[in-house]
Amino acid sequence: MNLQEKIMNAFMGKVVRKDLAFLVKGGLPVPTYVLEYLLGQYCASDDEQVIESGLEKVKQVIQNNYVHRADAEAVKGVIREAGRHRIIDKVTVVLNERSDEYQATFANLGLSGVPIGTQHVKSNPKLLSGNGVWCIVTIGYIPGEDVKVRWEIQTLKPIQISNIDVKEYIGQRKNFTTDEWIDFLMHTIGLNPEVMNRREKFITLARLLPHVENNFNFMELGPKGTGKSHVFQELSPFGVLVSGGDVTSARLFVKMSGKREELGLVGYWDVVAWDEFEQQKGRNVDAVLIDTMQNYLANKSFNRGKGTHEASASMCFVGNTKHTVPYMLKNSHLFESIPTSFIKGAFLDRIHLYNPGWEIKMLKKESFSKGYGLITDYIAAVLHDLRNNDLTSKLKDYAKFDPSLSERDHLAIRKTFSGMVKLLYPDLQMTQEEAYELVDFAAEGRKRVKDQLYIIDETFKAEPAKFKYVRINDGVEVNVETLENVSNALIMPVNVPAPENAALNDNDTKPFAPGQTATPQSSEVTPETRRRPRIPVLREQSLSFRMGQTGVSYEMLFATYMEHASEITIEDPYIRASWQIKNFMEFVTMLIDTRPVDDLKINLITNEEEEKSPELIDKLDDIKDDLIEYGIEFNYKLRDFHDRCIKTDTGWTIMLGRGLDIFEKYNPYSVASSRQDKRKCKEFMLNYFKNKDKES
Repeated sequence: MNLQEKIMNAFMGKVVRKDLAFLVKGGLPVPTYVLEYLLGQYCASDDEQVIESGLEKVKQVIQNNYVHRADAEAVKGVIREAGRHRIIDKVTVVLNERSDEYQATFANLGLSGVPIGTQHVKSNPKLLSGNGVWCIVTIGYIPGEDVKVRWEIQTLKPIQISNIDVKEYIGQRKNFTTDEWIDFLMHTIGLNPEVMNRREKFITLARLLPHVENNFNFMELGPKGTGKSHVFQELSPFGVLVSGGDVTSARLFVKMSGKREELGLVGYWDVVAWDEFEQQKGRNVDAVLIDTMQNYLANKSFNRGKGTHEASASMCFVGNTKHTVPYMLKNSHLFESIPTSFIKGAFLDRIHLYNPGWEIKMLKKESFSKGYGLITDYIAAVLHDLRNNDLTSKLKDYAKFDPSLSERDHLAIRKTFSGMVKLLYPDLQMTQEEAYELVDFAAEGRKRVKDQLYIIDETFKAEPAKFKYVRINDGVEVNVETLENVSNALIMPVNVPAPENAALNDNDTKPFAPGQTATPQSSEVTPETRRRPRIPVLREQSLSFRMGQTGVSYEMLFATYMEHASEITIEDPYIRASWQIKNFMEFVTMLIDTRPVDDLKINLITNEEEEKSPELIDKLDDIKDDLIEYGIEFNYKLRDFHDRCIKTDTGWTIMLGRGLDIFEKYNPYSVASSRQDKRKCKEFMLNYFKNKDKES
């Protein structure tokens, strides 16, 4: 049973094919979760004819019953003339204590004070939440004289899921592997998991953390078009997306209406997301807003008006970066693009997770899911319910962090860990390896914040935090580092101001070549400043590389160990597909570029299925003919084996966890196609061993 079949089998009636909403929506301002509810009713099938018929039904429902605000008066006329009419609108209910009755307000139709039966409210308590519920409503018109209210609600059916069984949702987790469940969630938020690696999926799903964790302070900055605000705008009726430039203290927290205090956004929503949270000319941020915000982010409460108010809304800040990560690491910091008023330690120290949006590729047509995922309103209701389940204490079962971390560091890591467990392992069934994967992700997200605080506010340098922990199960100590620091380890920050009138750009940030030392720049080289080249010291070692890491190349990994060898043997059973053969040729090209190759012998031992081996032999013979022109003697053998390594006649053996296939898929028309150090890596390890009987 494949993943799509598992999804249909486990959540029948609660899933929809994710590309269908785009086909129906058009220019209608109908939330995606409303459309997906309707699609779930009519198109929950893998039969193309049923889907086509269901799409037509949904289009008819939208066309005949959805109320456009501009057509509100015309719809009222239709109701009066026909006596009744079915509409789709957002309904909010309040209790009128004077008349002792529930009254409804229709967002688009413009009606208010319409009596609604108690049975409707009891069946759908979300009507009283203040957020409103999208419903299919039959409204009648009462003619005649001396009628107090001419409108009556005859039938009402929410087109959002009003009740869910979270235990059923959690119980279905056991039917999916972890990889399948992650891909299932990716389909659910409308993205294609096949075009992302595991780390990119984690970063994308981390955008759900504010929906599943109370008072979660989240920030993501990255290039435009990577889907940063998508889950905050379309996923949930429990969240609201606002423009960062339009937020005021009154709108966000408390508005004074005479002597009466009216709660702002944080009082009604699970998630308040600031979109376009970046510096904009001509816009100043109210100092009162920042002070109130800092207090809320730290204490879950705020002081406005006469008293102190508490709320559980998570706060998210989403914006675009202006420069590349290497540029920011060298010339400024990773918060450089946010409003200047917020670039201060007291505010930034309250951020629980800084999500690296720059690691997500720009969304294209193939980035969106065409498979089945949960109806967004259903998953939103599940996440809303899971907010009540606090798993922050679970972290202590797996890791003990260094005492140099502040309480805010600990809280941030615990909350991120708790949220990721609820997303990926809601049944709490995870292996030790899976748990530590979440610990590392949570700690890295907080370390990214702390690293920048050392640059922005020097007072944090007085008590630096060591982001390391001891694994409870085996006592191993683990050091945590951000991927951008690993990938750009040789970039030296600029600690002096740029020359006057100098224009810095992204080309100013170039990593040092492997083995190069950082020396002060000078306009001329003198005998005093000239240094003899360093002789590399070859040693036995183990190296590990992280998923998504950049700055890695064959030259960096192998060149110094291959320099004096006259015979090199590559053992890799998977030099057969086109990209694998390309990897092999890039290895050979690296040798040609970094050392003399006259009389060099290169042996390749690989494997292929019997019926396909003649085609591979033809390709290897072509390579053999080509390398003769460079003075390289190339030989190959086909045999069945598993281990992968490189051996030299100077006594070195390099064990290759993934062979030469260490890079993620890349665009053939990108810089990465010709520059290995610009490619993202797969996760892999290398082990270097020396045969003591031979000398290098």
